[in-house]
Amino acid sequence: MPYKQLMEHFNSFRNKKSGFDIQYNLPVLVCLILIAALLILPTGYEDAVIYQGTDRCPVQIISVNNDNIIDTGLIRSGEQTCLVLLLGGKFKGQKAEAFNLLNGSLESDKIFTEGDKALAVISYDGNRIISVNLIDHYRINKEAVLALAFILFLILMAGKTGIRAVLAFITTVLLIWKVLVPAYLNGYNPIYFGLFITVLLITITISMVYGFNRKTLSAVSGSFLGILVTCILGMIFTGAFKIHGAIMPNSESLLYSGYQNLNLTKIFMASIFIGSSGAVMDLAVDITSAVNEVIEKKPDITWKEACSSGMNVGRAAMGTMTTTLLLAYSGGYISLLMVFMAQGTPVFNILNYKYISAEIIETIVGSFGLVTVAPFTALTSGVLLTYKKQKALEENSGPVPCEDKQYTE
Repeated sequence: MPYKQLMEHFNSFRNKKSGFDIQYNLPVLVCLILIAALLILPTGYEDAVIYQGTDRCPVQIISVNNDNIIDTGLIRSGEQTCLVLLLGGKFKGQKAEAFNLLNGSLESDKIFTEGDKALAVISYDGNRIISVNLIDHYRINKEAVLALAFILFLILMAGKTGIRAVLAFITTVLLIWKVLVPAYLNGYNPIYFGLFITVLLITITISMVYGFNRKTLSAVSGSFLGILVTCILGMIFTGAFKIHGAIMPNSESLLYSGYQNLNLTKIFMASIFIGSSGAVMDLAVDITSAVNEVIEKKPDITWKEACSSGMNVGRAAMGTMTTTLLLAYSGGYISLLMVFMAQGTPVFNILNYKYISAEIIETIVGSFGLVTVAPFTALTSGVLLTYKKQKALEENSGPVPCEDKQYTE
């Protein structure tokens, strides 16, 4: 027996005996190792100058003083002072006077009442408190409860698959916060590095569904090609529409914080394909699963027939996924649309505003990625998955019997 076949029989026997599927479970181990490494990986921005010599902790509002607040209709300005009890940190258990500065903005201002719990930044010199600044209402405990409830519900509904989904989600959050954001701040090319991180995240997420096998390779390949189309179109039309990256919320604050060398426009371009990558990946997985199911039921199917089946599934999904992308991008702009309508702004004016044009780019270019990922994934899954089945059929069929053939010496 050839060595290759011997090893295949050995691996098959080992997997059946132990009940452990290496290809399917190896991504979990990789994900756990990656999470552990990312948790201890420093971003390089932990010791920002603005927070040196300060302590952060939750505080309990004991009493409030609103005498210095000036009300002008809906706008409130001035300063609110509060007596607070420090619930943690270096000065735990002490009482101090805290201030809450109001800027006249309903979006960013907050008003505290007696009994509220807030997050405070404490400036100190040795053992002496200099000032206590109330940042916002303390929400971390409620956020933790909400996240835990979601995790438990996901695991309850999806079982082991839910656990794998949670691991992929945690890995995604850590990669974005610990790798992608610091890399952008350090001046790495947003397009190239964004593509790398996006493909890495897609590979991790899809492998947690399928394991390390041909289905993962098929879905990742189709997703990558669709994202590449989105990236190219995003670069072309961002330049054609003359959109500057400062259109992104809070992006100008980066320039004023000492990061004048950042290319905000390229970061905006990268945000287009990063934002659409989730929907692209979802469609690629749907098509790959459908094609695989067809091949499992009909192992002798040709790759062209498998591709055709994948395209049929893709066509059905495109109609809803493009609308999903539109709702995802435009959902946060309802108030802006209401302002336009209330002011009677002409539609031609609206469509020419740069922030509306930016949303049009994100929506339509992202939809291009969804439309192209369907044929790409249908092709990759049809070729890769049928090749595996055809090869297995050839190996199992053996030589063709030739009992009736006459032989002469």
